[in-house]
Amino acid sequence: MNQSKKRILTGDRPTGKLHLGHYVGSMKNRVALQDTYDCHFIIADLHTLTTKSEKEHVEQLDQNIYDVVLDYLAVGIDPDKSVIFLQSAIPETYELTLLLGNLVSVPRLSRLPSIKDMARAANIDDEAVPFGLVGYPVLQAADILLPRAHLVPVGKDNEAHVEITREIARRFNRTYGAEVFPEPQVMIGEVPTLVGTDGQAKMSKSLGNAIMLSDDAKTVEQKVRGMYTDPNRVRADIPGRVEGNPVFIYHDAFNPDVAEVTDLKERYLLGTVGDVEVKRKLARAINDFLEPVRERRASYASQPGLVEEILVEGTRRMQREAERTMAAVYDAMGLSGPRLRSVLRGGSERFQLTNKA
Repeated sequence: MNQSKKRILTGDRPTGKLHLGHYVGSMKNRVALQDTYDCHFIIADLHTLTTKSEKEHVEQLDQNIYDVVLDYLAVGIDPDKSVIFLQSAIPETYELTLLLGNLVSVPRLSRLPSIKDMARAANIDDEAVPFGLVGYPVLQAADILLPRAHLVPVGKDNEAHVEITREIARRFNRTYGAEVFPEPQVMIGEVPTLVGTDGQAKMSKSLGNAIMLSDDAKTVEQKVRGMYTDPNRVRADIPGRVEGNPVFIYHDAFNPDVAEVTDLKERYLLGTVGDVEVKRKLARAINDFLEPVRERRASYASQPGLVEEILVEGTRRMQREAERTMAAVYDAMGLSGPRLRSVLRGGSERFQLTNKA
């Protein structure tokens, strides 16, 4: 790892294939920053268990992990430049999560609206919210602080979680009198939250309103044709609303032909263009964007064992960094357990407690 570069940590829960919202919210920035930062991309499988811990879900994780790594490679994340690793394979993740949990209060975590949103999305009522979901931001803090990241490219919905991480980092450094952790900064994508094709506030696979990075051209065309537009515009000759219209939000995000987009907006406002033409040109623009992504995905998928090799090597690299971080953490805290554990594992030093009366 290049210690002269600042470090990035971000990633995704492996709940299935990734979509356009993931790309504009964070992945676009990840690809752009690979040459200027030490980039660490986490496949956060432990995070999925906070809302779905059933056996059927766990059994599906391997396929989901495979799909997420393929999507990473397809959009241009280079495993030779970046570390792609599996969260649950790093034992230090569990250790640091437990230690950091003592530095934040339950009321502080409970005030995060995203926790309630996640519970609702998973159909979990208030009385059944698991401890792991309330502590989700602490686990996320451990993810960010374990590689001692300086920057976290995330979607808008995770900005408050990174602020929790900053608070925890400050409290650890102040409590134990050592500057172990930097305070990570947030980077929000140009399109902080991409609306769903149905007009809902957020694109989500679970809501069925997402265009996946792996969708074929025909599927993209079908989804775009069914997109929500201006509900008050029942005919093409009626002036329509551009601001907040999902079709034009997508045009701004994925259609590089600025002149074409400007022309469509002007005619839409005047009532001289129909939704059919606007959507047809949007489908073409999205497919032009996705075609090289689909080609790279197919190429990587045709190489047996490639995804697994990338995960093994990336996780090995992250493991070394995690060990260095935890050594600094335990040294700052003065816990004797790690020293005893080293002896039990065959270390040559003699275990001795300090500060004895």
